[in-house]
Parts: sequence; structure tokens; C-alpha cells
Amino acid sequence: MPHWAAVIMAAGKGTRMKSKLPKVMHTLAGKPMLQHVLDCVRSVEIPRSMVVLGHGREQIEATLDDRTEVVVQEEQCGTGHAIMQAIPHCHEVDHIIVLSGDQPLIRPETLRNLIRIHIEHNAAATLLTACFENPHGLGRILKEGDQFLRVVEEKDATPEERLVQEINTGTYCFNVAKLREALKNITPKNAQGEYYLTDVFAVFHAQGEVIRTYCTEDVHEALGINSRAQLAAAEDVARQRILSYWMEEGVTIIDPRSTFIEAEVVLQPDVVLQPFTILKGRTQVAEDAVIGPHTTLTDCTVGAGSEVSHTVGNQAVIGGHCTIGPYAYLRPGTVLQDKVKVGDFVEIKNSQIGEGSKIPHLSYVGDSQVGKSVNIGAGTITCNYDGVNKYKTIIRDKAFLGSNTNLVAPVEIGEGSVTGAGSTISKNVPANTLAIERSTQKHIENWVRNKKK
Repeated sequence: MPHWAAVIMAAGKGTRMKSKLPKVMHTLAGKPMLQHVLDCVRSVEIPRSMVVLGHGREQIEATLDDRTEVVVQEEQCGTGHAIMQAIPHCHEVDHIIVLSGDQPLIRPETLRNLIRIHIEHNAAATLLTACFENPHGLGRILKEGDQFLRVVEEKDATPEERLVQEINTGTYCFNVAKLREALKNITPKNAQGEYYLTDVFAVFHAQGEVIRTYCTEDVHEALGINSRAQLAAAEDVARQRILSYWMEEGVTIIDPRSTFIEAEVVLQPDVVLQPFTILKGRTQVAEDAVIGPHTTLTDCTVGAGSEVSHTVGNQAVIGGHCTIGPYAYLRPGTVLQDKVKVGDFVEIKNSQIGEGSKIPHLSYVGDSQVGKSVNIGAGTITCNYDGVNKYKTIIRDKAFLGSNTNLVAPVEIGEGSVTGAGSTISKNVPANTLAIERSTQKHIENWVRNKKK
């Protein structure tokens, strides 16, 4: 098996994005465009990945893992110049696959087919092409019959050549030894004054080398993203792919038009997604769970059979057969055990809630440890922050908190204890105890009549 490496070009500034963020760092389906390309390469088991960086190098490099090698292109002098910077790093590499960091819709099966054709024909180069009804601005593939001749860029093409609909996607396989020699023969004598990588094909053709093409049936794979509008169009394609995949895997999506699932989300069969559900980050949802409507979960885990509606969750863990919402807010560090109920207008942060416990409505629970089968009455809050430090509240199993209880942390409510409605509890409550803290009720007779006078 020959040795392969991938070279991903990501040195451009992307001025049309009008952003302080490097173009390839703009996200698509929840992760940077460049990461989509890297993940695609890794899925076809290419052992080495090199990214050619220039503009925004520090920002991009900070996001790369140690499996990705960085090649620096100090001056952006064209695609050929970018590959010239990478070739010296291709030690013991027989073939490279060249991709663009701004083409995140490329698919693994397409790369496999491209590589297969390249190897089967012992080609010097193999190009990925696509056919566009309107190929304006794209490099054209010129052929004589089925025989590849060359690539001509839009600005250098004749009017007849611009009528060609088969275009160059910018993704190639190369024999490294032959590419290394061909790069010595290209010059920047063109409209852009740059080294075009595509000029090596004329060198190969003159030398009688084998050049093959593979035309993808999915033109979206050829889409390079250079503007916010193109990013939005690509987002729509990626979203439809993700939705189709999960429906084929047994997930029910009631209204795909109003459902958004990012690329790293994992769903099990028989999950039901109601309209206006947004699943982001590394969210995982187990079988038979029902999510939505109007729910956004980011980096959350939802157990089997749970129902989550009209809820915002971020870095929260929801156990099995829980009922969440409507209008709940689960903040980072929230861990709900099985069969927990979290009702309307409840906010939980950095707290563990034990199995079977209920927080039905209008409560805030922060920095707390709540045991099993606890009932927290409406309007109960944990007073966990004094403006400087945060303190922990502990509520033991089977405790019952009356409505509008204020728990001033640090404080512990013992197992089986009860708090009277309207109490402010600032001292520990022993097990099986009723704790009441209220001021004396006073009656002022004739107050209403006197006020009216």
C-alpha cells in the first residue's frame, strides 16, 4: 500500500467574508469549515494531514490537534506556491491528496473513489470535477473526447472555453515524485501573477503522463465558501444531509424545515424531535426520548424515554424518563438522575438532582446536592452567592420544601425534613424536622378605612 498524505490549503485571507476571523474558521453545522475537511480526510484513513497556513495562522493553529502538521506560506502567491511549501515535508510519501479548507461539503465516499481511480490508473494526477449549469468564475476542464487536456481559469479562458460546464473543484491526487518535478516548470505568467497548481497538468500532458478525472454527482462538494451568503447556502446543504441521515437511522423528525442538528450530535433510534428543536455541539439523545418543541440543547446528554420541551440546556446531563419543561433552563454542571421532574420557569446550575425528585415550578437551584424523592415547592431558591463567593446547599432524601423557601447557603436540610412555606432557612435542619422561620403576623384594624380617608 503506497504512503499517502493530505495537504489542505487554508492560507487565504477570505476578504469577502469581511471578518476578523480567518475564513476557514467560520462554522458550518457547528464546527469550523477546516475541521470538516480534516474529519473527512481522517475518515478515509489517510495517515498524515498537513494544513498550509498564512493569514490568521495563530488563530487557526490554536484549534488544531497534534495529529495535524502545519506548513507556513508566508506570502500567498497562489495554489502552486502553497503546494511548493508542502512538498519538502512529504518525506516517505508516495501520493498526496490536495484539498481546500473552504470546501467543507466534500464527502468521504468521493475521496475514496478519487483515490481508487488514481491508484488503478497509476496516474500522475487525478482531478475531482463537477458539472455546473452556470460555472461562472470557476476553472474549466478542457478535454478532447474523454482525454484530459488542461484546466483553464475563468480570467484566462476564451469565450468558447467559458461555455464548458465541467469545472475543476480544486481537489486532486498527485504522485509526489512527479509533482515535485512538474512544480519546477510552472511560472506566474498569468492574469493573477500567481503560481497556479493547475499549470502542472500542462507539464504532465507534455510529458505523456497519465491524468485522470472523476466527476462527482453532488455539485455541492465543489462549493467553495467565500462569502456569508455562500456560507448560509452551504449550511442549508449540510443541514439537509444531517436530517436525512438521522431519519434513515430511525429518528422521527416531525418538521425537518424547523429542526436544526449540528454535525457532532448523536441520536439513537426512536428519538422524536418536535418542531423548532435545535441540537448543538456534542449533544447525545437516547432512544424513545422526545425533544421539543422549542428546545435548544448544547453539549447535553438526554437519557432514554425523557421528555424535554420548551427548554434551553447547556452542558447538562438528563437521566432516563425525566420530564423537563416547559420553560426550563439547565445550565452547565446540571446532572439530573432518572425520573426527575423539572417544571416551568425552573433554573438549575451546577447541581445534582437525585432520582425521582421534583422541582415543579418557579425555582432556582444552584450549587446544590439534592437527594432522592425530594419535593421543592414553587418559588424556592438557593441563595448560593454572596457577591464574592458561592456556597453549597445540601438537601437530603425525601425532604419537602414548602413554597417560597429561601435556602441561605451553606446550609443542609436533613433527610425527611420539611420547611414551612415562606421560610428563610439559614441554619442546618436535622433529619425528620419541621423548620419554620417567619416573622409574627400583625393585624392593624381599620387600616384600609383609615387609608381611604
